[in-house]
Formats: sequence, structure tokens, C-alpha cells
Amino acid sequence: MVKSMTGFGREHIVANGREIIVEIRSVNHRYYEFTARTPRSYGYLDEKLKAFLKNGITRGKVEVSVSIYNQEGTDAQIELNEPVASGYLNALRGSAEKLRLEDDLTLSSIIRLPDVFTVVKKTDDEEVIWNEVKAVAQVALDRFVEMRNTEGVKMYDDISSRLDFIEQTVGKIEQQSPNVSESYRDRLYAKIKEVIQERNIDEQRVLTEVAIFSEKVAIDEETVRLRSHISQFRDLINSNEPVGRKLDFLVQELNREVNTIGSKAQDLSITKMVVDLKSEIEKIREQIQNIE
Repeated sequence: MVKSMTGFGREHIVANGREIIVEIRSVNHRYYEFTARTPRSYGYLDEKLKAFLKNGITRGKVEVSVSIYNQEGTDAQIELNEPVASGYLNALRGSAEKLRLEDDLTLSSIIRLPDVFTVVKKTDDEEVIWNEVKAVAQVALDRFVEMRNTEGVKMYDDISSRLDFIEQTVGKIEQQSPNVSESYRDRLYAKIKEVIQERNIDEQRVLTEVAIFSEKVAIDEETVRLRSHISQFRDLINSNEPVGRKLDFLVQELNREVNTIGSKAQDLSITKMVVDLKSEIEKIREQIQNIE
């Protein structure tokens, strides 16, 4: 089944002291084009996300946004500044001896002193961060693909109905085509009678002219190819593979055959049907511009 190139998916989790948000959005594009917006300190995620998403997205202009927030205090580590603490301890005890004061120093006395403890920000493990972001991105990707599939079903139904119309119209053209030669023969007889009046008409000459005309306006080959293209079109839109580029080629072929029929047609009713066919093919072309 066809997929739309337009989609959106989002996931948000809070785990292991981190809040992670991943958003994936895309619009139609001829190839796979990727851009990412990640926090500056997590720039290494860009290429990993590009490769990861390419497994599920083959075409489209894809934009990924990643936000990572560390919960307050979880990215910090408290360390004892031993040289400073020892300096304070030695100085205080030395002063107590000199001043003959009681040594009543306790831990609570030390921790009140400035610079005894330092706050050190933890260094993130890149592999751990990537695994967490990848898990969130996978859920966002699943929702993104689901939206693409939903849009694809609507496009499939629309294209299928238009293919039905095209096939029915081709059948009407095939029915009308033999009448074109018959009508030409009648007009030719009438014209000859008008010119030569009472003289005998060369039947063989008339038949030869009609045969030449019939060959010029014959559209059998075009209608056979049209039916073949329609059949291929249906096979492709029922495929599970990315088919956007192949459909684009087939639309060009449909247009080519219809244009040829239009140039050969010497009948007003066929000309009108050709106009209808070109209108439907153009609507299909607009749809497949957004098919993956």
C-alpha cells in the first residue's frame, strides 16, 4: 500500500533523571533529505539519527527535533575538597592549642566552611544517551509511519477511483473508434457525389482512401498500452515497496498515449474524452508527488 511523504510523530519520556522529547516531521521531496535540531552538547546524535531513520523512511524532506533536559541535581556530583578541608582542620586545631581552647571540632563544623565541597557536573556517556534517545525516536517513528500510512490509504482510494474512470473511458474510446472511419467514408461518398454528380463513383478508390484514413487514425496500439500502464499502476500502488518514482514514470507514459490518441482523433466525442482523461491523469500526478 502506498505511503504519503507527509507525516508527523512525537514521543516524550522522563527516565533516568532525563526528560527526552523527539519530534519527526516530513514533507514531500524527491530524495531522502535529513536535517536535525539537537542541543549543542548532543551534536553527535545527528548522524546517528539520520542513519536510524533512513531504515524507515526512503523519501521526503525529514526534520527531527530533539530536546534533552536533565532533572535538577541529577547531572551533578558532590566531591570533598580534601586539601581545603585538611587545611581548615589543621589551622583550627593549631589555633585551639595556641589559645588553649577545647577541641570540639565535628563534621558539622567542617561542612559549614566555604569551599570544602565542590560540585562537579557528570560527563554524559554518549552510548547511554544515544540508546535512550533511540528508544524515544523509535516510538516517534512508529507514530510518524502510522500517519503516513493513514494518508496513504486516502491517496490509494482516490487514485484507484481515477484509474477506474480512465479505464472506463478508454473502453468508450475503443467503441467509438470504428465509427470514425465509417463516418469518414460516408462524408467522402457525399463529397464525391456532390462533385461528380451523376457520374459513376470509383468504389475501389473510395475504399483505398478510407483504408489510408483508418490507418492514420487507428488508436488500437495506444489503447492497449494504456490498459497495460493502468494494470502496472494498480500493481505498484498495492506494493509494499516505495513506488513514488515508478509511478511518476507511469504517469508520463499515460500522458504520452493519451496525447497520441488526441492527435489522431478525428472525432469530437473522442476529443472530449481525451480532455477528461488528461484532467484525471493530472490529478493522479498531483497525488503521486506526495507518495514515498
